[in-house]
Amino acid sequence: MIELDDVTLRSGPFVLANVSAVVPAGAYCVLMGETGRGKTTILEAICGLRPVAAGRILLDGTDVTRWKPAARNIGYVPQDLALFPTMTVREHLEFALRLRNATAATIRARVDELADVLDIGPLLGRRMQGLSGGESQRVALGRALSFRPRLLLLDEPLNALDESTRDRLCELLRTVHRTGDLTTLHITHNRAEAAQVAERLLILADGTLRQRPLGDLQLLDSATSTFSTAAARN
Repeated sequence: MIELDDVTLRSGPFVLANVSAVVPAGAYCVLMGETGRGKTTILEAICGLRPVAAGRILLDGTDVTRWKPAARNIGYVPQDLALFPTMTVREHLEFALRLRNATAATIRARVDELADVLDIGPLLGRRMQGLSGGESQRVALGRALSFRPRLLLLDEPLNALDESTRDRLCELLRTVHRTGDLTTLHITHNRAEAAQVAERLLILADGTLRQRPLGDLQLLDSATSTFSTAAARN
């Protein structure tokens, strides 16, 4: 479970104040809203990458507001993927496990498992240069999942992919979420993507984070990728 309890976040002149929300354990929740309103800031705060000015962040009932990122057991795929050009796909999948001092046998077994689930076995020896967008997304997802996190945070993970690739990866994300017993929070501006994966919907509008029925996806303006003010406030 992810709980934001009256959280205030600051980034230069930007302030997001008194944000509260709950993502239940095991839920796949999509977070939507206008660009530049603080969605990524919220994910970074949950991960521990951005300090909280006020309020609390709780994970499975434990206050982790002051915990370091590594202690929170969160898998995170940032918008830019943050893949290392000098590392192979295998090295990306091994990275977090090596940091946690996993045994060689454990690392080898987990990499083989992820390569099979994500269908990237033939890519293990390759570096990032020359990988397609969909392949790169799978590598970033594998790295985030490698240490078996309890929570998965995704910041526009399928951005700029073609429709057929996005559809395949949406199916993969749902499978990974279900089989990995994860709580997932996924930012997107794409209505079709949200409809494919979401069990719950959060909308950030006018500095307020509200849970909305999944039916509100139909109120999204597909031309601007934003919700109407009326829809956000109702």
